[in-house]
Amino acid sequence: MTRAGTESTSTVASAKHREIGVGVVGLGLMGRVHVEAYAAAARDGHACRLVAVSDRDPKNLSGRSSARGNLHEDGTTRRLFDPSVVRTGVDAHDVFAHPDVELVSICTPTDTHVALATAALRAGKHVLLEKPVSLDPLEIDALARVAAESGRFCMPAMCMRFWPGWSWLAEAVRDGRYGRVTSAVFQRDGSRPTWGACFYADPRRSGGALFDLHVHDVDFVRHLFGEPESVESTGSLDHVTTLYRYPSGPAHVVAEGGWDHAPGFPFRMRYVVVFERATAEFDLRRDPPLEIARGGKLEPVVLGAGSGYDGEIRHALECVAEARPEAGVTLAEAAAVTRLLIRERESFTRGIDRRVR
Repeated sequence: MTRAGTESTSTVASAKHREIGVGVVGLGLMGRVHVEAYAAAARDGHACRLVAVSDRDPKNLSGRSSARGNLHEDGTTRRLFDPSVVRTGVDAHDVFAHPDVELVSICTPTDTHVALATAALRAGKHVLLEKPVSLDPLEIDALARVAAESGRFCMPAMCMRFWPGWSWLAEAVRDGRYGRVTSAVFQRDGSRPTWGACFYADPRRSGGALFDLHVHDVDFVRHLFGEPESVESTGSLDHVTTLYRYPSGPAHVVAEGGWDHAPGFPFRMRYVVVFERATAEFDLRRDPPLEIARGGKLEPVVLGAGSGYDGEIRHALECVAEARPEAGVTLAEAAAVTRLLIRERESFTRGIDRRVR
């Protein structure tokens, strides 16, 4: 049985320097996920406190949630926060103006991200910004300049970088423990989100599954192997499969993402990565989710607790506590991912191989 790394005592201790005030803007599904992840971090010894929240719909300010989503399927009502001790309101700028807020999670629709993040940075707050940052890479470039001028970080919420089993894969690729990678296949499929239905149904706002779902695997492909020389894609905004070409890297790198399955189809998040001396498979719907085949045997890999949401939020808290000038995921990377997604769209629209560089 192979054991993956877990959060170290020293890492938790480093976040105990002082209490960090947190604000959350947008209390839809992802905002609720962020609130829960901050609460879990506090329970595990990270010194943080939810100070203020905002949402345009006053009904979402009660402190209770029955969120449903790909990874939150029970629909049971949960107590997220106590509105008697957390400042609530419909105006995000009230969160940005709160003197005790140092870190803000922005969990609103994509087409509001840049304006809200800009306001938060100019108010002196660090920002954890849900993905995709924008459908326009030039907007992301402009936001990066604002972040640099503010002296605060703006971290895109690329949660797969921190997901147990996926962070393990990144370490295995980088340290070469099983040799080089020869093939990597990523799959992320489900039915169209039922929460925020008007937003997701409008590809001009959401970018479709290409930008809102497939973005995770595109970011992770770049995270593992760097910028591909070219991409070849087939499909549509709602379901895309892309081949990434690396002249000096793996010969076979493929990612599929789609949300055009019938309602009730279970969400799938999976990878199969072939190394010279092993094959690793992650399947979210299996227990244990990660197994590795090597030496004629198939064995589970024991993973740390929590999700990528927990990991990204704890990383952001540590960056604030340690006054790091930049978080582990950057706006420059988010802009590069968006440019790559645009190349994929051009490829399946025009039916041609699109060079990236």
